[in-house]
Amino acid sequence: MDRGMRERPAGDRQAGSDVVAFIGTYVPRRCGIATFTADLLEAVAAEGQVPCLAVALNDTAEGYRYPDRVRFEIRQAILGDYRLAADFLNMNQVGVVCLQHEFGIYGGPAGANILSLLRDLKIPVVTTLHTVPQEPGSDQRRALEEILRLSDRIVTMSQRSLELLREVYRAPMEKLALIPHGIPDVPFVDPNYYKDQFGVEGRKVILTFGLLSPNKGIETMIEALPRVVAAYPETVYVILGVTHPHVRRVSGESYRLMLQQRAESLGVSDHVIFHNRYVDLKELCEFLGAADIYVTPYLDEGQVVSGTLAYSLGAGKAVVSTPYWFAREMLAEGKGRLVPFRDPEALADTILDLFDREVERHAMRKRAYAFCREMTWPQVARRYLALFAEARAERRAHPRPGPAAQFAAPDLPEVDLRHLRTLTDDVGILQHAHYTVPDRRHGYSTDDQARALIAVLRAYDLLRDEALLPLASTYLAFLDHAFNEERRRFRNFLSYDRRWLEEQGAEDSHGRALWALGVAVRMAPNEGMAALALHLFDRGRTAVEQFTSPRAWAFTLLGVDAYLHRFGGDSELRRLRDTLALRLFQQGQANGDTDWPWPEDVLTYENARLPQALLLAGRQMERSDLVAAGLAGLEWLLKVQSAPAGHLSIVGSQGWWRRQGQRARFDQQPVEAQALTEACVEAFKLTGRRVWLREARRCLAWFLGRNDLGLPLYDYTTGGCKDGLHPDRANENQGAESTLAWLNALLSLHLLRDRGAMDTTLPEIAPDRSEREARVA
Repeated sequence: MDRGMRERPAGDRQAGSDVVAFIGTYVPRRCGIATFTADLLEAVAAEGQVPCLAVALNDTAEGYRYPDRVRFEIRQAILGDYRLAADFLNMNQVGVVCLQHEFGIYGGPAGANILSLLRDLKIPVVTTLHTVPQEPGSDQRRALEEILRLSDRIVTMSQRSLELLREVYRAPMEKLALIPHGIPDVPFVDPNYYKDQFGVEGRKVILTFGLLSPNKGIETMIEALPRVVAAYPETVYVILGVTHPHVRRVSGESYRLMLQQRAESLGVSDHVIFHNRYVDLKELCEFLGAADIYVTPYLDEGQVVSGTLAYSLGAGKAVVSTPYWFAREMLAEGKGRLVPFRDPEALADTILDLFDREVERHAMRKRAYAFCREMTWPQVARRYLALFAEARAERRAHPRPGPAAQFAAPDLPEVDLRHLRTLTDDVGILQHAHYTVPDRRHGYSTDDQARALIAVLRAYDLLRDEALLPLASTYLAFLDHAFNEERRRFRNFLSYDRRWLEEQGAEDSHGRALWALGVAVRMAPNEGMAALALHLFDRGRTAVEQFTSPRAWAFTLLGVDAYLHRFGGDSELRRLRDTLALRLFQQGQANGDTDWPWPEDVLTYENARLPQALLLAGRQMERSDLVAAGLAGLEWLLKVQSAPAGHLSIVGSQGWWRRQGQRARFDQQPVEAQALTEACVEAFKLTGRRVWLREARRCLAWFLGRNDLGLPLYDYTTGGCKDGLHPDRANENQGAESTLAWLNALLSLHLLRDRGAMDTTLPEIAPDRSEREARVA
């Protein structure tokens, strides 16, 4: 277990088929799901007398000092860790997996990295959903629908979650189970019993606990406090908990400081006590015991479960809450009081009424306490154990094909950015390499910075690795420097000593820069980067309508498509899209015929960008004729660049292929395989036809050895890609263009996989030597 993961010794355990593995965050990580996972694991272990282990998610490089229950650790941003975790669980013959799902704790778009683990598991999965969005984003919907498909059973903790799964996600009823949030089994006590140990004896105590973050709405309670204190001067508001680690990482303690300043400005700072610490269960129960009223003033209704609310009700507290979904459900029938969101006056009225009417307050406490007896951890554990047994029995009766059956061919290689980093310095990515070592003599190009910017933004979208952001800034800074304001054109070539070698680059180079900038507008991880990309795009687009290169039009259209995904209302960009798309379409109609259905009289490099641009523009413009032309052009390219044996055979750069001329077989360039892969991915996304996914896999397999020489170009030892195929060998240099071609092709399929396309395995790779030699001859 290298690369930062730690496997713990197995120790003594029973037969593997009895083991329950819990996946989620885990204590001592300060996270509500970490606490839930640990509590549920211990309850199941105690109630069922079964061996349990945990697989923990790390959000920091150093990880955490976990207890022995944690047997495996996953770095949340590293996709390969999820697959290794699946291998670990499969090989240890775990009987059932209990997954804790929250979008924010797993890497990838909407936590899609966890899908890789689920797809590779051979054992039943019971998933507990901690969030069920009513209006999911596209990434959230894809991820959650795939989790619903891959899980044997789904647990929700509220009736509202159950309804949303049926109504919004069309989840099958037979998979769903409602099991409440577990709570500790504590006695029903008089709050005065615990007050002296916190120095609040003789006072009325209002309590809020949990990790602090702005969505908790604590300021609403502070704003209600002056009226409460005026009537009951002995009142104190206790705020228990540290700031959420993710909030503190971004904003420090600004939320806590704002709350303190608000209390001071309202003159109630002497009535607010902050306990800025993370307490264990025993002390938490004592804090709850000391509270007369518990308040959850959350700011929006979308929360479908709240552990803090469940704990407070289970301790027999009088609860006042805003009407988020879980609170409406739990506090019904007189078990608590609801007040409107962000309404300190209504909150003050309700608290004063409960202080005034002590008999009613205690009756409310008793109703809550009695209701929650079915929610204690032993009761909850028994229900989970029954569900585990049900899932295992069903899997035995109806086995599913395991990963080996689903993926008879090799799976997608892991995204490896080592060689990209090797080629990159503080200026940008160097164009060329001597073998695997950067070659400084040829300097840099705008073309490669554009390719690199697209690659790292896609990698960040997939991996959420913060270490990629400086790379993105470097490549974007190069494009900023490359733009010639006087000519409104991008320069292309920069020497190693930082001298521009021309005042403007070729049209294709300019179009490729706009493509990368459009991707940055859509995918940049911060507004500053997106704003610079937008500014450069706006300055650079003015030259494009004068261009005559179909590739420059196509590259620009790819950038416009990405741009309009974020700013679809930009009428100037829509007009530019329509102009270029129709120009490309009309040239194809005018130049093509049955034998040569192509806009140009020669096939050169990155040919598939032309049909790809028509597909994207046709989709946005709702022009079926453009889409049909794009699909037809792509089909033809694949047909004429396929060998009789079925593998990809790319048009060679030593002469290309002129209309009615002789086709060059070598040298074959990786950028053409990349363009074909990505165009096929877009065709699949547009049509849903799996033939396009198979074609995309076939094109990617060219890099891995399914080509005319049967030689792999991707180098697993470096993360780089060789510069192409000569007639008798591979070019051993691993330059920027080839490496970025591989990375972008691979990333396009990884992103497609983690957005719901399942079968992304690769075809069989290399023919045998005799067949290879016969074809070359």
